[in-house]
Amino acid sequence: MITSQQNEKVKLVRTLQNQARTRRKEGKIVLEGVRLVRDAIQSGHLPDFILYDPEAAAIEALGDLGAALYPASAEVMRHASDTQQPQGILGVFPLPSPVLPALPERLLILDSVRDPGNLGTIVRTAAAAGADAVLLSPTCADPYNPKALRGGMGAHFRVPVIEAGWQNIAAACRDLTVYLADSDGQIVYHQVDWRAAWALIIGGEARGAGNEAARLADARVNIPMAADTESLNAAVAAAVILFEAARQRALRG
Repeated sequence: MITSQQNEKVKLVRTLQNQARTRRKEGKIVLEGVRLVRDAIQSGHLPDFILYDPEAAAIEALGDLGAALYPASAEVMRHASDTQQPQGILGVFPLPSPVLPALPERLLILDSVRDPGNLGTIVRTAAAAGADAVLLSPTCADPYNPKALRGGMGAHFRVPVIEAGWQNIAAACRDLTVYLADSDGQIVYHQVDWRAAWALIIGGEARGAGNEAARLADARVNIPMAADTESLNAAVAAAVILFEAARQRALRG
């Protein structure tokens, strides 16, 4: 039973939770909670080790993890957790290395989405709506921030989430029609033929998409709104458009 906050594994978990630089340097991330840990394992990602509170986590529900298990006191778990109400299990996993599909037909591109919780929610939505991949511009939040991972609810392991520069993003969109979600766009989102191959750019919460995104876009689409509403949350806008694309694709199918 680990009872000291100065234990080396506890210190590593705590640092990985708080520092993106350490996550990159060590090539590791922390997943918290039975569901996230289980989703990662079922997707073929094996943990380096797991900390768990025997009084709070049903570790046996995860089966044979093939990893070192370290019981820890509730106090230690609270110290290492990124949440106010720890879920009793913390898994340290290798940093994922997602790969872009060879011939993507449905790409979501996020530009300057800086809120990690919002980013995670959008990744979860993209996976649910059948996107082939999510590309993140250099000005987005870290997709492996604990809040982003919790917001994604395991979607990081169901759809490739790829950080890329604009040159690589443009290359990925070479054979796609690129749409930019913009409140001033001239095309209503449901008038687009989403059955054809496409990429959709969603800009950040504060300033929207930047100049690089604007140059890449072939057209701009808007979501009509009532009551003089100026804009929607980025995650909501993404969900509205992505599920319209999924609806059209289902009708074609």
